[in-house]
Amino acid sequence: MRHILHADFDAFYASVEQLDNPELRDKPVVVGGSAEGRGVVASASYEAREFGVRSAMPMRTAQRLCPHAIRIGARFDRYREISQRVMSIFRDLTPLVEPLSLDEAYLDVTSIVAENRRPADIAASLKRRVKHELGLTISVGVATSKSIAKIASDMDKPDGLTVVAPGDEKAFLAPLPIRDLWGVGPKTAERLSSEGIETIGDIAQQDEDWLRERFGKHGAQMQKLALGQDNSTVEVRRETKSVSAETTFAQDIGEPEALLEVVNRLSQRVANQLRRKQLQGRTVKLKLRLSDFTTFTRQKTLPYAVQSADDLSQFAGELLRAELYGRRRFRLVGVGVSGFEQSEADPEEPRQLRFSGFG
Repeated sequence: MRHILHADFDAFYASVEQLDNPELRDKPVVVGGSAEGRGVVASASYEAREFGVRSAMPMRTAQRLCPHAIRIGARFDRYREISQRVMSIFRDLTPLVEPLSLDEAYLDVTSIVAENRRPADIAASLKRRVKHELGLTISVGVATSKSIAKIASDMDKPDGLTVVAPGDEKAFLAPLPIRDLWGVGPKTAERLSSEGIETIGDIAQQDEDWLRERFGKHGAQMQKLALGQDNSTVEVRRETKSVSAETTFAQDIGEPEALLEVVNRLSQRVANQLRRKQLQGRTVKLKLRLSDFTTFTRQKTLPYAVQSADDLSQFAGELLRAELYGRRRFRLVGVGVSGFEQSEADPEEPRQLRFSGFG
């Protein structure tokens, strides 16, 4: 039997700001860009959440809901520093740690569970250590699988500890809304609701063939998860699937030269990330959002892998030019790379240049 923890900081960015500046404690704090620049909320303290402020909400909306909220610009270097420290604490407990983001991770503690050291005790001890060493609180879910541990960690925030005992998985899940289940997004939830399926227990009770007919393989997987059946393992090293960078403009842009300059800058940022990770990719992607919020991506798969800013800028620029017609104006541009091939060369070793030719 496995014992999995899902540990998640509470309102991470906002909590770090309150930790570093005691004057912000017990006050509504939102971290993110300015309302004038079409900023969005990256994190909201629990004091701000009481007014309905949530992550990913436009900052303008957040300030309307909570006019006295204190907005702080994000300090990602500081958040990464805290993240590295907490991941070190996690790895002191078990080498089986799978970071999901800066502020959350799975831990497989199966090997350290003993008769006098229950999973709940391990989780409580971990919470105390993080609080003592970092001054921040984490919420922890304890279960026999990753999917249930993640749901459990969100049950009693902030500073929560929720334990789903072995054998109680199905009963724990049954009354929860369908949106809490892994893989159930807004569209799937809407389709399920239209069929009268509102809880995870409702999914568990459906006929598997019925679910397959409507949702394909995803339907069968949903039912397994609804029944508490999840054998996914904690992956110590998560494979990088893509590297990207994007920017949202303060004002919509339609001028080709200005847009191409943005693509050049984003390509440089992506290239820097690729070099640090020693990655090369064959698929170059361009993400665009129009002034009416229509969002779409275009991509080009190459016969060879690329890493340099020049290559990324060239191919992303070609994708962009194909979208510059009519009176289109854009509010967001992003550049990304996927289809990776691991670079075997030392990142500091000079590489032979690939000539693209002239013209």
